[in-house]
Amino acid sequence: MPRLRGVVQLGKVNQLEVVKQVDFGYYLDGQELGEILLPHSSSETILQEGDIVDAFLYKDSEDRLIATTRTPLAQVGEVTTLKVSAVTSIGAFLDWGLEKELLVPFAEQGERMVEGQQYLVVVYVDVSNRIVASSKLDKRLDREPAFYKPHQAVDIVICDHTDIGYKAAINGAHWGVLYRNEVFKELRVGYKTKAYINRVRDDGKIDLLLEKPGYSNNDELANKIIKFLKQNQGFSHINDKSSPEIITRIFGVSKKKFKQSLGNLLKQGQISIESDGIRLK
Repeated sequence: MPRLRGVVQLGKVNQLEVVKQVDFGYYLDGQELGEILLPHSSSETILQEGDIVDAFLYKDSEDRLIATTRTPLAQVGEVTTLKVSAVTSIGAFLDWGLEKELLVPFAEQGERMVEGQQYLVVVYVDVSNRIVASSKLDKRLDREPAFYKPHQAVDIVICDHTDIGYKAAINGAHWGVLYRNEVFKELRVGYKTKAYINRVRDDGKIDLLLEKPGYSNNDELANKIIKFLKQNQGFSHINDKSSPEIITRIFGVSKKKFKQSLGNLLKQGQISIESDGIRLK
């Protein structure tokens, strides 16, 4: 999301003012970074002096600060899956949606990257003030203490399957865990979604939930059940006596939540429960 006007940051989308128009583009007010060129080739709209534009800031091939109105596939501080477009003597280059590709130095590769393959990486600014990426997520995450609150909404990326569930990157900064017995759908590596902090344990490890604690999604589930019934001539053999595996596979929820939703629909008079299934009224 664009940053509100304030501190201008490299590797982020910033809201900047057009202060000058020239033959080859526009100059934006980069505050303490000075005026920043937005070339015509990197601008998707015609601008006027005084306009406020959402611009991503990066460095060109000559290490000059430059702006674009195109949003890359990942910004600094984000974890995502990117494809290797080339491997050279200095590292691998990733296609991140901009003309200048994103470097992963050899020292930041968990395994030697191969052209054409996709890898989970985190984007960051290195000590030389370059935007680069790393596939060594364990090295780059959990570098600072976590100060999350219970039930706080966060953005996560699924990074690995484990015996107990899923390992996820939280806000591109910390590791968290989703427990398998609390997830009712298969999550692939690289999948991005909203999640909620369940708790930060004494050892610093973070437990996550896909649903906000205390939030009832019965209305959403009820709509899904009604839609399923309509698609099946108003009747389904899946009912409160069906196995948890079948319910999870069809509706993506636990049997407990399914039964709660059926009870609500029954009270509302929208369904009837028969010996061999449920019927839409």
